[in-house]
Amino acid sequence: MKMGVSTLFALLVLTLELFMSINASAAKPVKQVPAEALLSFGHYMKTCPQAEGIIQQKVVDWLEKDFTLAAAIIRLHFHDCVVRGCDASILLNHPGSERRAFASYTLRGFQVMDDIKGELERQCPKTVSCADILTAAARDATIMAGGPFWEVPFGRRDGKISIAREADEIVPQGHENITALIQLFHEKGLNMLDLVTLSGAHTIGRSTCFAFKQRLANFNGTRKPDPSLNSMYLNFFLKRNCRKDSDFVFLDAITPKTFDTQYYTNLNKKLGLLSTDQLLKSDVRTSPFVDALGSQPSLFESQFAASMVKLGNVQVLTRPNEGEIRVNCNFVNA
Repeated sequence: MKMGVSTLFALLVLTLELFMSINASAAKPVKQVPAEALLSFGHYMKTCPQAEGIIQQKVVDWLEKDFTLAAAIIRLHFHDCVVRGCDASILLNHPGSERRAFASYTLRGFQVMDDIKGELERQCPKTVSCADILTAAARDATIMAGGPFWEVPFGRRDGKISIAREADEIVPQGHENITALIQLFHEKGLNMLDLVTLSGAHTIGRSTCFAFKQRLANFNGTRKPDPSLNSMYLNFFLKRNCRKDSDFVFLDAITPKTFDTQYYTNLNKKLGLLSTDQLLKSDVRTSPFVDALGSQPSLFESQFAASMVKLGNVQVLTRPNEGEIRVNCNFVNA
């Protein structure tokens, strides 16, 4: 059967278009899988199945001796994740590291991490990262304080770079405006709901008086206290408990050792300790979230778990060519 010229031409055009289409598809760059998508719940299932159990038991042991470590571990995790992501760079201990920054001056919980890592190295050498340890410990500390449980996906690798200047420039110090906080969270892939929810961790824990002393007497150069502070709270609690900059005050004056929604209730009564706490209520963008979380404990718990998962996934190192598995959380491997 003879084929006409027009038919043959049509087939050639069709073949050429098909060829070009295939080549065009092949030329398109393959979209890289997000780093956090490489985390998994079964990451240590074969290499160190006892890892979570070891971390949990060590956290329980330490918190039974000093309950204030619950808030300290959660805070340590936050400081780590907002600078270079959740890569345990906050644990590196050398001159000029994040750990030596002014912003890190009152951080605690390093001994807990060392204890956990030491036991994991004995049982599963060179296997469990310090970043995974800190992330899981923050979850277990929350549970010990009466907060919610959530599954922690594993597979983070440890960073090799830690710079004090970055911590001082990035980590919130308690006196920023809400716009700055929203922007910081946005840069980390977190939203306003995450900001208000994670601030709820201040339902437990303490602050040095230095962090809020500008609110007590000479707020913004006015020579008067911050007008958004409850006067009874100011005169009969804060001034009496803040004799020195290094004195500690509970972030939640009502139920300081209970993981609950009292933090948000306090904001409605002008009992927020840090100015960044109280601003969450006075700013129209964040105030609705304060009201919603404060009035619905179950919502706060479920959202806190969800926001902590998001925090733990910030800028994680998960590929073989990124970071390392430190043998000692204080130092990069030799």
